[in-house]
Amino acid sequence: MDYQARVDELINGAAKPPESLGLLEKHLRKILLAWGYMHPEIKPHHFIFAADNGVVEEGVVNFPAEITYLQAKNMVDGKATISCFCQANNIPYSVVDVGINHKEAAGINRKVALGTKNFMKEAAMTVSEFEQAWRIGGEMVAGAVREGTNLLSFGEMGIGNTTTSSAVLHALTGILPEFVVGYGAGGTNEVLRRKRVVVAKGVERHKAEFRSIEDMLRSVGGFDIVAICAAMVECARQQVPFVIDGFITAVAYACAARINKDTENFAIPSHLSKEPGMAYALLLGNILVDDVPIRANMALGEGTGAILMVSMLKTMVYAIYHTARLCDFTLSQPEAVQLAAI
Repeated sequence: MDYQARVDELINGAAKPPESLGLLEKHLRKILLAWGYMHPEIKPHHFIFAADNGVVEEGVVNFPAEITYLQAKNMVDGKATISCFCQANNIPYSVVDVGINHKEAAGINRKVALGTKNFMKEAAMTVSEFEQAWRIGGEMVAGAVREGTNLLSFGEMGIGNTTTSSAVLHALTGILPEFVVGYGAGGTNEVLRRKRVVVAKGVERHKAEFRSIEDMLRSVGGFDIVAICAAMVECARQQVPFVIDGFITAVAYACAARINKDTENFAIPSHLSKEPGMAYALLLGNILVDDVPIRANMALGEGTGAILMVSMLKTMVYAIYHTARLCDFTLSQPEAVQLAAI
């Protein structure tokens, strides 16, 4: 029996009607095939990459940029929503400061710079800064895998990063900003209108430099998106599955899938964000909306949806290894039944 047949037997041989656990069975099968070996336990780790974005100078958010540092500190101190989600589900997490605009670091200090530049005026990052952010993402994954992690999930923190991710998606697809730019955190109609203009004009400003996906990320992206994208590519290299969170991580995934198509074999969706570009971003990596398990109208980020999915997957792995097997049942032969005439 080959490995794929063994995976099918493990899932289909449990004492339940076939496919009765729906998407949980589908994604469990994907995890087992990604690992390439049977393992009775998920050992997860969640990474939150935090950075500031220079484009906030354009009035694309309703919150002050200082929130990035303050909320990242809350995460480190165990007082943010994502911290509580992780703690409630016994999932270890790390906050990685890849570019918060504050002299002190929040979490693991891997600052590339004190935020990106305003892409309405110049490229968001230099080639050197891009390469540094890319290395950080890969190194975080490699370190976690060395310590025994076999499932990763990703979140982010950065005021203005729905604008940078919308810009990357617009650059990647050419889809009009009206279809991919959403309100973000606490946006108003006026902020939404401004964001759409900024995304359109910002991408147009740098369009001539777009010779690769990396150029798009460097020109209009953020350090958090770059690090997450690199982390996802490294997951594929390490043969470790990962869970996508909301819009920002979905855009990072769309880029990762274009850079290395093998990344698609390791990606698990979690929830469908309120951001309008979410479905487009997932589709670029061949994940259909119907494959997304959680519909909770969430838009927080940080990886909250991803952690809920990791918890569901942990439950599914435990169940599939501990539930009774169909082959253990002793069934009597059904007796012939005389049906009444109708």
